[in-house]
Formats: sequence, C-alpha cells, structure tokens
Amino acid sequence: MKPRQTRGAVTAQDVATRAGVSRAVVSRAFSDSGSISPDAKARVLAAARELGYQVNFLAQGLNRQRSQLIGVMVARIGDPFRSALLEALIKAISQRGYQALVTEIAGEAELEVTLRRFMQYRVSGVVVTSGQPPEAIIDDCVRHQIPVVGINRPATHARVDTVCSDNAQGAALAAAQLCDAGCRRFGWLNYPHSTWAGVERGAAFLAALVARGVSEAHTTLVNAPEEGYQGGLAAAGSAHASLDGIFCANAQLACGFLDGMRRRGKNAPHDFHLIGFDNTPQTAYDAYRLTTLHQDVAALAAQALACLADRARQPHAPARIEWVPVTLVHRQTSPRRI
Repeated sequence: MKPRQTRGAVTAQDVATRAGVSRAVVSRAFSDSGSISPDAKARVLAAARELGYQVNFLAQGLNRQRSQLIGVMVARIGDPFRSALLEALIKAISQRGYQALVTEIAGEAELEVTLRRFMQYRVSGVVVTSGQPPEAIIDDCVRHQIPVVGINRPATHARVDTVCSDNAQGAALAAAQLCDAGCRRFGWLNYPHSTWAGVERGAAFLAALVARGVSEAHTTLVNAPEEGYQGGLAAAGSAHASLDGIFCANAQLACGFLDGMRRRGKNAPHDFHLIGFDNTPQTAYDAYRLTTLHQDVAALAAQALACLADRARQPHAPARIEWVPVTLVHRQTSPRRI
C-alpha cells in the first residue's frame, strides 16, 4: 500500500488516479447518482480511505449549482423553545442527507445580508424561524430557484410556504380550560412588541372567549414591560387582583408571572389559573408544573423540510400554509377537571 499523501488537500482527481477511474466515476461513487459498478465503487472508496480524501460538498454543490446545505435563520437562540426548534431542524436536515448552515440574527437589518450569504453558498433551501426578510431578497431566492419556508411566520409571499403551530386551536383550548375551571375574569399576558405568533394567539384567545359568551368587560390585556421571564415577573406586580384566568403568549412569560404572583402571596390554582404556550422543559419542573400548550417541534421541522422539497419540485406552485396541531398539557397551574 502506498503511503498517505501529505501534499496539501487531496482532490477527487487524486482519488480517480489512484483508483484508475475517471473523475466522473468518483463523483458518482460519493453522490449515489448515475450508474457505477460495485467493483468501481469499491476501488474508489478504498482509494479515498488510503489518501484520506474528504468530500467537498460545497465544491460539489458549486459544480451542480446546489450545495448539500440548508440555511437556517434564528434569533435569540438562548430562548428554550427556539433552541428546541433549532435542534429538531438540525436533526431533520441531517436525516435527509443535508447539513444545516445556522446563522443567528440580531435584528431585521441582518436578514437580507444573511439571505444573500446563503445564496452565495448555493444552499438547497432556506428555513426562516425569525424575522421577516425583505420581499426583494425573497424574489431573488425565487428567481434562483432556492426554496424558502417560514416557521411560525406570517404568509407574505406568493412563493414562500409557511408552517405554523395552530395558534387558534391552542387559544381555543386555553379558553375552554379556563372557562371550564370556573374562571370569570380573564387576562391575556404578552409583550407589546411580541412576535407574530404571539399576537395571533392573543387575538384568537379573545375571540374564543367571546364565542363562549364572555363579555369583553371581563377580559384584560396584561402588558409585560419586556420579553421573557423578567417581563412576566414584572407584569405580575401590576396585574389586577380580580384576574383568575390568565393565558400567556409563551412559557417564559408564564413562569415569570407565576413567580411574581407568589411574591404577592398568590398561588395557582388556588387563587388563579395560569396557562402558557410552548411546553419547554422548564414548565415541567416541580417549581412550576405549568399547564401549557405543546408545540410539536419535530412535526414543525419535518413539515418545513417537506415544503422545501415540494417547492424545489414545483417552484411556481401557489404558496401554502401548513398548520401543525397543538395539545394542552394539564399540570398544576390549571389541572384537568375530574
């Protein structure tokens, strides 16, 4: 056996020379595309092992105008739900033989820069989990036949599909639970500059209460001064004492609100009922035992990649919205009625 080469990066042509085949045969051996005899493939793989060859998927993608990369845009990656969704996306992307190219964005201004960078890498698709990219750059992606899908984003482009947890279903489940628990004064807790999904949940919750005959005079908007746990903690200090059924836009707000109410000497479900959204690991801790809506991150990820695949096959098909069902997880802060 000849010694392993040490003169810089080993190329596909080096493997072809060692195996006694053409460069095209090497490409077919690693991409599983086109016909290749078992003997030829075995020789190519053996030569690659001897030389220490690693497939350059980026160069391979440039050769065929597509890489094996799926671009993923996220914000506030430290948020437990966003982290769980990202983990599910990376797993689903890997299972399909692709590599996730993840970029965390700090604001809307970075969306266009990130998308253009993804285009330069010839990504096979883009998943947007945060923000709303400018329509002009989405048009560029469409022209270059790079499919784009949004998760829990508004549908704004005729060629961009969206996958969303069913916010209206979740809000209706929350309204039913609180009403059945005997609540009479309802609160909707959110941050005024909330995400699109948060706004949707609030509107659906108020509509569900009205449909159940609850007067608008018996519903109160509780505004958190900031996003996340600290926002919920602060909001508890200003919440009206008469509220006995509170629905929160997300789990972090709900956990903060619960702790804030405890500081006021009030506990759920004795003094009020509380329902969150997301079902992040923290909500199951003994300190919270939060009743919450569960978002199926695995289903969201799988459906998003299915949309990318369908869009790649039919780039000019009308945009579609896929709604992923949510479920109500009953815990201590609003237990199931027996």
